[in-house]
Amino acid sequence: MTDTSNHTAPIAADADPTELADVSRQTSVYVYEVPVRIWHWINAAAIILLCVTGYFIGSPPPSMQIAEATHQFVFGYIRFAHFAAGMILTVGFLGRMYWAIFGNHHSRQLFYIPFWRKAYWAEVLHEVKWYLFLAREPKKYVGHNPLAQLAMFFFITIGVSFMIVTGLALYSEGLGYDSVLNQMFGWVFTLFGNNPHIVHTLHHLGMWWILIFMIIHIYVAIREDIMSRQSIVSTMISGHRTFKDDRPD
Repeated sequence: MTDTSNHTAPIAADADPTELADVSRQTSVYVYEVPVRIWHWINAAAIILLCVTGYFIGSPPPSMQIAEATHQFVFGYIRFAHFAAGMILTVGFLGRMYWAIFGNHHSRQLFYIPFWRKAYWAEVLHEVKWYLFLAREPKKYVGHNPLAQLAMFFFITIGVSFMIVTGLALYSEGLGYDSVLNQMFGWVFTLFGNNPHIVHTLHHLGMWWILIFMIIHIYVAIREDIMSRQSIVSTMISGHRTFKDDRPD
């Protein structure tokens, strides 16, 4: 015997009229396509691994007495993990650039800033006030808000590009001057008087630049998911931006 007692029950049987009105007003827009979301999470994992291994490469532990020197390869494994994550980051970033060309217009926000638009900077100022708790209410955005777009451009687009170029240059040192990679990225050293130590230092400082951004990014994403007028964290999982009200402003 088939039970049909609940087949005609309303979807929100436990909701009052006010809640039902809120449900009917919420709208959702498909913003981030699958390649963008996959890149986001792989990129995040690669950056975390690069930061951890990069820290140990720049500041090795004072002692590695795990086994006899001839029977351990701990630092070698750390370097291998760093290089592998760096290659994944590089390939992923190239793929992200490709999708910025062939994806939707939201996928291109990462690679440009509309600095010529006065309205854009007014929106940036409003977002600064909102994050500093000086504005009463946030505005609604389908893609990145203007301040987030500005931060993503400098910390990710510029920052990751710098880390990739300097990282490949440093990696080419171990391959030798006759290697293809050194011929492609050896010019980086000439910018700093052919002093690889300066490149090492700048690459290490770049790690902290991106790490600081990641901390702020995670905080802001969670804060906006709670306090803003649209979804944030779940959007980078499902791709859909869900709005909490139907007001156009």
